Amino acid sequence: MTDVILKKGKEKAALLRHPWIFSGALERLKGKPENGEVVTVRSAANEFLAYAYYNDQSRVALRLLEWKEDAVIDKAWYSDKLSKAIAARKPLLDENTDTCRLVFSEADFLPGLIVDKYADFLSVQILSAGIELVKHDLIDILVELLQPRGVFDKSDAGARKHENLAADQGLLWGEHPPEFLEVKENGIKYHINIAGGQKSGFYCDQRDNRAILAAHAKGKRVLDCFSYSGGFSLNCIKQGAAEVTSVDSSALAIETLQHNISLNGFDKEHQRSIQSDVNKQLRAFKDEGRKFDVLVLDPPKYAPSRSALDRAARAYKDLNRLGMLILEPGGLLATFSCSGAVDIETFKQIIAWAALDAGREVQIIGQFSQPEDHPVRASFAEGEYLKGLLLRVL
Repeated sequence: MTDVILKKGKEKAALLRHPWIFSGALERLKGKPENGEVVTVRSAANEFLAYAYYNDQSRVALRLLEWKEDAVIDKAWYSDKLSKAIAARKPLLDENTDTCRLVFSEADFLPGLIVDKYADFLSVQILSAGIELVKHDLIDILVELLQPRGVFDKSDAGARKHENLAADQGLLWGEHPPEFLEVKENGIKYHINIAGGQKSGFYCDQRDNRAILAAHAKGKRVLDCFSYSGGFSLNCIKQGAAEVTSVDSSALAIETLQHNISLNGFDKEHQRSIQSDVNKQLRAFKDEGRKFDVLVLDPPKYAPSRSALDRAARAYKDLNRLGMLILEPGGLLATFSCSGAVDIETFKQIIAWAALDAGREVQIIGQFSQPEDHPVRASFAEGEYLKGLLLRVL
């Protein structure tokens, strides 16, 4: 195994169990590892620090896996990590919910591996060169542990570019998932499209937040923006919203939402779907004088990195300003950011700026986060990407 020696004073991250070491911290290599290969990480004094995936094409040159020197990173090691991750999610799965995230990358000591369970299918994202090298072993283990009908690769994420990996998508094992696969979450049925849908096919990270927000929806006029397959919309309909308007720019998302309303036997009379750019539609509602009681803003990732933070802050501010302008006094705004580069304090400041520009006072009455199948390691704050606020707009 190749030794990677760090520069003097650059061992702190490894000692604190942070899973990333950047390329600038490397002093030299004793050998020529293949990208994705497991290497031994040592301090400038040649002390063992950890085992890690190596990649000279990535800014994150080392993705740390294991801090015990006597450990062996083999198929049994991967089986142990996968078994523990799956066991931790078992309490979340019952007759009302058959979908969740089984493996969450660094949080489960498998950097670059995402595994989502959708009924009897698995959707996998492989985002690091290290996981790419061992993916066939990992699929064998997942099949042995879970006996799925099929395993589908959704590794088309932009994150693969940072590892110098090409986008990849297709069937890895078993049956190809159907165009519309039925899953359940919190007692609500969804038709999801694994192959053609966004990310891994569904956003199970909002499971808890959908239920929390829907508890405020009874008898209210709800606007669900970036609605995708209708998670917030369906929960609000189930809880007795007077009317629900869902807005998304994707025709497939709107089609899927309509499938899901029918699938659950919900009344379509008080639900309206609009295929449109959200910012454009919010401005149209403002010009029309249209008002809502509850508004959900769950946009895509505006800040993929810290370098995009200023631009993202402006986008979040303008979006929330527009949203506040179409809420009735005392209305509720559930606003989210899935950008890891935007921490909760920064997000609160952006909301304060938006309220000032909108001429509205807001009260923070709740805070949203990612659910327990998306855990955050204490040593890896970057894993906390989803945050949200429940606001009363006065």
